Amino acid sequence: MHIRIYVAIVMKAVALLSGGLDSILALKLILEQGIDMVALYLQLPFIEGKNKSRSRSSRSRNRNGSEDYASATAERLNIPLIRLVAGDEYMQILRNPKYGYGSGMNPCIDCHIYMLRKAKLVAETLGAYFIVTGDVLGERPMSQYRRALALEDEEAGVTGKVLRPLSAKLLPKTIPEREGWVDRRKLLAIAGKSRKPQIALAKRYNLSYPGPSGGCLLTYREFAARVRDMLVHNEPLTKNAVKLLKLGRHFRFGHSKIIVGRNQAENEMLMQLREPGDYIFEVQGYSGPVTLLRGVKNSDAVNFASRLTVRYSDADTEAVVEYRDGKPRGKITAQTLTDPDIARFRV
Repeated sequence: MHIRIYVAIVMKAVALLSGGLDSILALKLILEQGIDMVALYLQLPFIEGKNKSRSRSSRSRNRNGSEDYASATAERLNIPLIRLVAGDEYMQILRNPKYGYGSGMNPCIDCHIYMLRKAKLVAETLGAYFIVTGDVLGERPMSQYRRALALEDEEAGVTGKVLRPLSAKLLPKTIPEREGWVDRRKLLAIAGKSRKPQIALAKRYNLSYPGPSGGCLLTYREFAARVRDMLVHNEPLTKNAVKLLKLGRHFRFGHSKIIVGRNQAENEMLMQLREPGDYIFEVQGYSGPVTLLRGVKNSDAVNFASRLTVRYSDADTEAVVEYRDGKPRGKITAQTLTDPDIARFRV
């Protein structure tokens, strides 16, 4: 008498979950096939949060960015979420990307390789068999076309192990599909920049999802110029420096960096981000900005920072500016700058 014992093997997968609609849908599609999954959220320094939820049926109107959407999605789908914060390794990629930059300072292909390598490490640690991403063929011009996807997988050492459910039917079969771990017939063939198929699918699943704003700051011209300026002057891309890149008006005066706050919230942030040795400037007797001077602080730089502070204050043409570095350093009577003078040094 022969007794056959059938053992159900639960396939583990690591899903890269950005909190955006594509990654949420990819996760949902694979969960529907009974795959035991872990979500991985990578906190990258130049990714802006998304707008509030686009689903009217959502009970939660989460406004705190991509990480909140990732957390809410993992909680709603009852799967564990792992968070990793990108560190110095990511900054080195930004300084010298093997595959270059996109429209700004965005090293898209290198960034995708970095994320896949992190997902591979998590998968190996957990004993997961494959990786799931929300990539859509042709949605992004640099990193999501056919050759780029294959290159990213190869460089990350995960060829055949990355399943992209939204475009799977348009791509070569992966190991999970060939081995029958997932049913290819239940995967999709979405391609291009239009988000109508994704939005329709989200409505079918009754999923809340973030609006399309936000994304990678490195693709924005002004922000990319600020990053490029830091790299040209060989300044360290520390967490503090990255936060400053997102604030105020930026100026380069020789080897000095000057940042002028645009509102009260930015003024307060500049005060909080001041490091030992930085100078803070404020106009006396008028409403105006906080100005931060970092780098060389000779008399010319101090004078220029003072004049910038007057220019963006309520003073007409001249005012007294106090500057300090934790304790008072001096006062200077400064005249405002003209727009052509400002434009020469604006980053």
